[in-house]
Amino acid sequence: MTHVFTIAIDGPAGAGKGTLARRLADHYRLNLLDTGLTYRAVAYALIQHALPLDNVSAAETAARQVNLAKLDRAVLSAHAVGEAASKVAVYPTVRRILVEKQRDFAKTPPGAVLDGRDIGTVVCPDADIKLYVTASAEVRAQRRLAEIESIGGTADFTEILADIGRRDERDMGRANSPLKPAADAHLLDTSEMAIEAAFLAAMAIIDDVLAKRDKA
Repeated sequence: MTHVFTIAIDGPAGAGKGTLARRLADHYRLNLLDTGLTYRAVAYALIQHALPLDNVSAAETAARQVNLAKLDRAVLSAHAVGEAASKVAVYPTVRRILVEKQRDFAKTPPGAVLDGRDIGTVVCPDADIKLYVTASAEVRAQRRLAEIESIGGTADFTEILADIGRRDERDMGRANSPLKPAADAHLLDTSEMAIEAAFLAAMAIIDDVLAKRDKA
């Protein structure tokens, strides 16, 4: 890869795009950014300073201070932080600030895999590869439940499913940068796919694009 190569991965919560992004970044030796963590970092900053989530000015300040090199997944992956993040993510000014940071990251050689909700449509509309990873809400809820139970926690499937429904509605219904597949995105439905199958399917798409480019 002689130029900066970008893989954009979008999709709803729990579809498996984060795991897929990590596998692809490792395989193709590209930088990796889970853009959802940038919004979580803003929400976490507000929570830490006991500031209300509807304080747009504070959210903007927190967004400007987000350091993409210091996103602590362990801290930011907390469920409460994710819920808060989906609320601050609706602010257009916060999105603009973070999108600029994400675009700068994508331009860093040798390139990057970015996953989120609006990568192929807004952040990197000229990405070399665009994947839209999805799965049924029921499958995503079951995966989330299994994840919680795997670390010794307990949760109610019905509540998780309802939570996913609310998050999908917020993500897809917001006026600014709603979650939707880019027109030229490759659709990957992982409802009946293990991560290995999804990884191989994504690799086939990417390798095909690379092969065609080499022949051009």
